[in-house]
Order: sequence, then C-alpha cells, then structure tokens
Amino acid sequence: MKALLIIDVQNGFCPGGNLPVPEGDTIVPIINQLIEDGAYDLIVASQDWHPANHGSFASQHPGMKPFDMGTLSGQPQVMWPDHCVQGTPDADFHPDLITDAFDYIQQKGENPAVDSYSAFRDNDQAAITGLAGYLKAQLVTELDVCGLATDYCVKFSALDARDMLPDVKVRFIEDASRGIAADGVKAAIAEMREAGVTVVHSTEILAD
Repeated sequence: MKALLIIDVQNGFCPGGNLPVPEGDTIVPIINQLIEDGAYDLIVASQDWHPANHGSFASQHPGMKPFDMGTLSGQPQVMWPDHCVQGTPDADFHPDLITDAFDYIQQKGENPAVDSYSAFRDNDQAAITGLAGYLKAQLVTELDVCGLATDYCVKFSALDARDMLPDVKVRFIEDASRGIAADGVKAAIAEMREAGVTVVHSTEILAD
C-alpha cells in the first residue's frame, strides 16, 4: 500500500496568507499531478488547525512580536503570526488543491499549550495525533511526504514517520515542497537523509 502525505497546503502558508512560504502555491499543480497520476493507493493530508489563543502566536505573549524566540511547553518556540485559526479562510486548503481525492485529513495544532509541526505528534512528543495508527491500519508500506514547509512541518513529519513507522519506506518529494529559508531547507534535507528518508523528484514518481 503506497500513500501520499500532503503537509499543510493551506491558504495561510501560501502567498496572501498570514504565514506565507515563498512560492508556496507553486507546488499545488505538482501535487495535483501526483494525485491524478494514480500512483498512490491512499491520499492523506494534514491541516494546521489552531485555536485563536494558541500559545505559538506572538499575539498571546505581551511584548512579543512575530518571529521572536520564546518558549512553549518548556521548549524553544518561534512566535508566529496568528495563522490557520480554526474555521477561518486562512486555515482552508488551497482552493486549487484536489481535496476531493483525500482519503483522510489529520488536523493538528489544536492544543493551545504546545505546537505541532509534525502530522504525527505534538512538538513535546507527549501526545500523538493518531495518523501513525491510521496508516498502520491501512497497511501502508510506502509513504511519500510533501508540502509546506520543508524546514518545519514537512521535515518533522518525515522524521516522525521514520521513527513511528519503522517498517515503512519514507520518501520526501523535494519539488512538491517549499521551505521558509534556503539554509533551513538545506539543513532539513540533510537531516531527513541522515534519518533514512529518501529524497526524490516528482518526475521519478510520474515516470514509474
């Protein structure tokens, strides 16, 4: 069973959103092509789904401004602009993304006391989302990961997939992902490779 995991391709992370990833919307046609190609038995997506009072928001910390470093749940935390608040257009999937093909949506970041970059568990690793259990129940043996942003939620999701699904082959689709900073993307790819994640290009998948 081969699955595609699409990370946080939401309005909030695309140009015009509250926390835009540079060229974040340019991956949508690539992901749609992967969906329509029929290479995957299962299409799964994660969705950042924060309450308005989420502790990762700079607005919740007097004197803090977006992108300041603070702490949350005892860990260093980037203080983000308010983004992907539950029920707002910012939290919606990009309108051009073929969401009708999704078999499962994993919402994350709902606990205001801790951030959740990974689709699999909170940053403090104390609470899991249930995604690993779902993929195990579907007998997934191969998992391709892509989306936004490479140096944050995509990286942590891929690393957790390797850790929590040790028998599953995990690949990162580089051109179907975008990151916030070039040096962060480079470091994230190196970290994923070190953990056993294979880095691929969409053309390799579409050519199979």
